[in-house]
Amino acid sequence: MDEEKKNNEAEGRKLMENALKSVHEVKVGDVVTGEVLAIDDENQLVVGIENTGVEGVVPFKELTADRNADIHDLAKVGDKLQLVVLSTIGKDKENGSYLLSLRRLEARKIWDQIEEEYKAGHTVKGKVTNNVKGGLVVDVDGVRGFIPASMVEDRFVEDLSTYKGQELEMAVVEIEPSENRLILSHRAVVAKQKEAEKKALYEKLQPGDVVEGKVARLTNFGAFVDLGGTDGLVHVSEISYDHVDKPSDVLKTGQDVKVKVLNVDPERDRISLSIKALLPQPWDDIEEKAPVGSVLEGQVKRLVTFGAFVEVFPGVEGLVHISQISHEHIATPGEVLKEGQDIKVKVLSVDPQQHRLALSIKALTENPHAGEEEEEHEGGSSNYRRSDRSSRSERAPRRNDRSNRGGNAPQTRPAASRSNTKVSAPGEEEEDTGFSLGDLIGGALDQFKSDKQDDQKDDK
Repeated sequence: MDEEKKNNEAEGRKLMENALKSVHEVKVGDVVTGEVLAIDDENQLVVGIENTGVEGVVPFKELTADRNADIHDLAKVGDKLQLVVLSTIGKDKENGSYLLSLRRLEARKIWDQIEEEYKAGHTVKGKVTNNVKGGLVVDVDGVRGFIPASMVEDRFVEDLSTYKGQELEMAVVEIEPSENRLILSHRAVVAKQKEAEKKALYEKLQPGDVVEGKVARLTNFGAFVDLGGTDGLVHVSEISYDHVDKPSDVLKTGQDVKVKVLNVDPERDRISLSIKALLPQPWDDIEEKAPVGSVLEGQVKRLVTFGAFVEVFPGVEGLVHISQISHEHIATPGEVLKEGQDIKVKVLSVDPQQHRLALSIKALTENPHAGEEEEEHEGGSSNYRRSDRSSRSERAPRRNDRSNRGGNAPQTRPAASRSNTKVSAPGEEEEDTGFSLGDLIGGALDQFKSDKQDDQKDDK
């Protein structure tokens, strides 16, 4: 009996030692298994920590970040949960003496996953929850991350609030789980995507192609159009056949446009585009739109020494020679006309191939000297000489100049060439007017002949 009693006592001590050994000490940061014992009125779980003999509590905010969730949908009595120990509550280790968290344990796992993605060079996805001064706050599977404003896009973003609620793909710039520090960049992802799209675009894009794009930004010299990988430039001169002072007068940022590719230069990273190349040519059917003898309304675009260029249709200009401006003698077109002035003109001739229009202003007005010209052709009379005395007096210096030459024979002039000629005024660049020298000085020769006939009459 004594021996049996000794054996039972020894076995009892062994069981007690094993039981004591099975009770683990709980430390902050430990991951433990807790069985849900109850859901109390404070909207928290009361759990028993396995192998410890102590209890803990899990507040609602440590169960989920969703404030609208129902705690009864998240856990039930008898459920076993993996939890992390956050802190102790008082000195008593009984009756919920430990603060536990499910959400932070899950976040720890997510931190580990994000760190693995970072080391592997992969990207992560997250939802923008808020915009704050200096950037965006994002949620990456329960972990709070931050995108600085300079890392949102590869361009300046004026209003960050437009990103709220969007899901973005981001590269990890910096990660420090112990400090809950996660810095992300959406710009890096955008830049990488655009580089791949740009490469593919340059490989397939050819001059002459017609593509669709969106106006990305406007400058004083043109419009940059997003072609889906890179931007191409529509120079201000390629927007319209009509004159455009500023691209913003015609186009808007975000506007969808159809453009024609003029040139592709991968080495200089430049794509030249045109909008007007897809518009009807302004000189098409010009003979129908401006037949000889028709009267058109136009605007004076440029004044030169030999006449005025008048725009009668967008992109279509015609020349009013100085001899066709007025019945009165004028030294320069600026004496009668101003740039930007609206006038009516009569079409004298049309040349569709050379893009030429000869116009006249004086053809639409009555010639005040018509009666005098008739008398001149009939042989002249004293009335004509009296009425024209003032005009001859204006030409007196020319006769005096001739008399001062001592009666020498007038100098001969070489015949004017009828070929196309570039004419320029002193101090101006040469300009290809599209009209021959004979066309430009024809009126002046007629005036010279008329003056000579008057001089001969005066000499008689």
